[in-house]
Amino acid sequence: MPSKNAEILALEALGWLAGEEDGIQRFLSQSGIEAGDLRDGAGSPDMNAAVLDFLLAHEDLLLRFCAAASVEPKDVHVARRAFGAEELREI
Repeated sequence: MPSKNAEILALEALGWLAGEEDGIQRFLSQSGIEAGDLRDGAGSPDMNAAVLDFLLAHEDLLLRFCAAASVEPKDVHVARRAFGAEELREI
């Protein structure tokens, strides 16, 4: 997946999490990221990787995001690899 497509998917995932009642709060709580840091870092490779790692670690959210975005879970895995880490970081 081209890095631009991976970036777009990660930003879509972040937007989707923000619209979910428990999504963004769970992400902030479990990642330890402050809301201001999230705003400042949105779109950066590290933040994109963190968002995708979070979804990949939470199947319930992953499947809901994939249904809403009309993508397959494997697409999220492929996008995550575009940000350079071989293994998922635990959030």
